[in-house]
Amino acid sequence: MQWSSAQPPPPGTQPPAAYPYSAATAFTPVQVRQTFGQPYSAAPPASYPPPPVYGPLPTHPLATPLHTNPAAPLTVASPSTTQEPAKKKIDWPESVRNYVQRSFQTSNLDPSVTRAEMEAKLKETISYANDQGHMYTVNWEKMPLPQEMIKEERARARALQQTSHFSALSISPTSSKKRKSTDFSEGAAPPWRNGQNRLEDRITFNADKRPAPAEEAQSKTQSKFQKQLEKRQKRFDGGYKSAYREPTPPPSDGPVVGTCETLEKRYLRLTAPPVPSVVRPERVLRQTLELLKRKWKKEQNYSYICDQFKSMRQDLTVQRIKNEFTVEVYEIHARIALEKGDLGEYNQCQTQLKALYKMGIKGKSIEFKAYRILYFIHTANRTALNDVLADLTAAEKEEEAIKHALDVRSALALGNYHRFFRLYNDTPNMGAYLMDMFVGRERLAALCNICKAYKPDVPLRFVTEELYFESDADAAQFILDYQGRDLLEDRDGTVVFLTGKAKELFEGPRKAAFSRVDIKGQI
Repeated sequence: MQWSSAQPPPPGTQPPAAYPYSAATAFTPVQVRQTFGQPYSAAPPASYPPPPVYGPLPTHPLATPLHTNPAAPLTVASPSTTQEPAKKKIDWPESVRNYVQRSFQTSNLDPSVTRAEMEAKLKETISYANDQGHMYTVNWEKMPLPQEMIKEERARARALQQTSHFSALSISPTSSKKRKSTDFSEGAAPPWRNGQNRLEDRITFNADKRPAPAEEAQSKTQSKFQKQLEKRQKRFDGGYKSAYREPTPPPSDGPVVGTCETLEKRYLRLTAPPVPSVVRPERVLRQTLELLKRKWKKEQNYSYICDQFKSMRQDLTVQRIKNEFTVEVYEIHARIALEKGDLGEYNQCQTQLKALYKMGIKGKSIEFKAYRILYFIHTANRTALNDVLADLTAAEKEEEAIKHALDVRSALALGNYHRFFRLYNDTPNMGAYLMDMFVGRERLAALCNICKAYKPDVPLRFVTEELYFESDADAAQFILDYQGRDLLEDRDGTVVFLTGKAKELFEGPRKAAFSRVDIKGQI
C-alpha cells in the first residue's frame, strides 16, 4: 500500500493492514508539539486515500464514532467558563428544627454515638426527605432520633456478622482425621458404595443439575446482599417509615355501664372490650330473669335457657355487679343445670357462688355447700372435699342439707351400702340429682359385696330392696346389663340371684366405674 501524500502520517495513526476499519475515525489527528516555547497551533487534518474494502464491516456498539463530523475541531470548556448548578435551598419546617434540637438534648444523647455520627445521620435523613419531597409529610415528632437509628444499624450489622460467622462454621472443612478418597486403592470402592443402601440411592436431586460449590457460595453471598438491598429499599421507599408503634390505650378504670334495653340476647364470647350499647343494665336484667323463669316453667327448653343465663352472667361480670341479684342468677342457673345433668355449667356456677358467699353476700349458701360436698364425692376429688369439710363451722354441720351430705360421705367411707341407699331415698332439696350420677357405681360395689357375703343365692327381691331399685324388673335389668343372664333363675315363681356363680363378674365394671371422673369446667 502506498500513500499519495509526501508527508508521512503522524505516528500511531496507521491502522493495521490485516484488519478492516471504518473510514470515519473516532478522533482528529493533530501534529505533535516539538517545544513548549512556540505557540500551539492545530495542524490541518491530513487527507488519506480510502483504505481497500475487504468486505462488509462488522457492527459493534463500541464502533460508533464519538463525533459525526471528524473535521470539526474539538472544543474544550475552560474551567473558568464551566458553571456549576446552583444548590437547592432547603426549606426548614418548624417540625424539622424541633427534631434537630431534640436530637442534641442532653437527656437524649448516647455516649456510644459521637456527635459527628449524629450530624452525618441527621444530614442523610433530612436530605433524603427533602429530595423525595416528604419534608412536610414525614411525622418528625415520631421519627426515631439519629442515635437510635445508628444503634439499630449497628445491632443489625452485628446480627448479620454473627449469622455469617455461624454459616461459615457450618460449612467449614471436615477434620483431617476422616478418611479421604485417596486412602483407597483404585479398584476398590469406598465403603459407603457397598451394599444396597448406597449413598447415591438416598440422594433425590440430579447430580448434573447440582451447582458447583463455588457457584453455590457465590449465590448465597449474592442472595444475602440482595436481601440487604431490598430491606434498605423498603425502608426508604416513599420516605422514611418508622417502626415505632403507638402504645395501646390503657383500659378504662371504671366498670362498663350498659345501655341496652333488649330483654333477650344471645351469648357471645368477648373478643374485644365490651360496648355499653350491647350490655344490659341491672334494671333490664331483672326483667330478663322474670321472663326466663316463666319460659322455663312453660317450655323447658334447656339450650335456650342456658344460652340466656350465660348472657346474663356475662353482662353482670363486665359491669362488676356483685350483689344478691347476682347470687340469685347463679343459683337459679345452677339448679337448672343440675336438673338437666349439665355438670360443666353447674360447676362454673358453684365456683362463682363460693366467691360471692365468701364476700358476705346473702344467698342459699347452706344448700349449695351440701351440693358441693356431693359433687366432690361424685368426682372422687378427696383433696377438694377435705377443704370443704375444713371450712364448715359447727353450726353449719347441724343444718339438714349439710348433715345429710356428711352422712352420705360417712356411709361410703365405711362401706355401709345399706345406710347409703336409705339416705339416697331421703335426699333434701335437689341433692338427688347429684346422687343419681354416682349411685350406679355404688350399686356395683354393693352387688360385689352381696356376691361375697350371700351364697349360694339370694332372692331378687332382696337385691331390689337393698340397692333401692324401683321394681324387680329394674334390678333384673341391671344384672343383665353386666352379662349376668345365667345368674337369674326362676324357682317356683320366685326369681333368685345366683351369687355363688357370679365370682368376679362385677369386679371389672366396678373398677372402671371408680376411675377418676373428669368434668368439663371443673376447677
